[in-house]
Amino acid sequence: MLRNLLGLRQIAQRTISTASRRHFENKVPEKQKLFQEDDGIPVHLKGGVADAILYRLTMVLTVGGTAYAIYQLAVASFPKKQD
Repeated sequence: MLRNLLGLRQIAQRTISTASRRHFENKVPEKQKLFQEDDGIPVHLKGGVADAILYRLTMVLTVGGTAYAIYQLAVASFPKKQD
C-alpha cells in the first residue's frame, strides 16, 4: 500500500512539474495589430461575429428591460379599483 502511495505521489509530481513547462505562442502582437487598425469598425466589434452577437444581445436586453420597467411603472401608477 505504501508503495502505491509513493508511486502515485511521483506521478502527481511529474504531471504538475511538466505542466508548467509548456510554452505558448505569444499572440499579443497579432491582437494589437487587429485592434489598432483604422478601418472604421468600433473596437468593441473588432473581435468578429461573437462580439457582434454579444453586442446585439446586450442592446436587445437593455431596450427590453427598459421597456418592461416603464410598463411596470405605468401599471404601478394606476392602482386597481377595489369594489
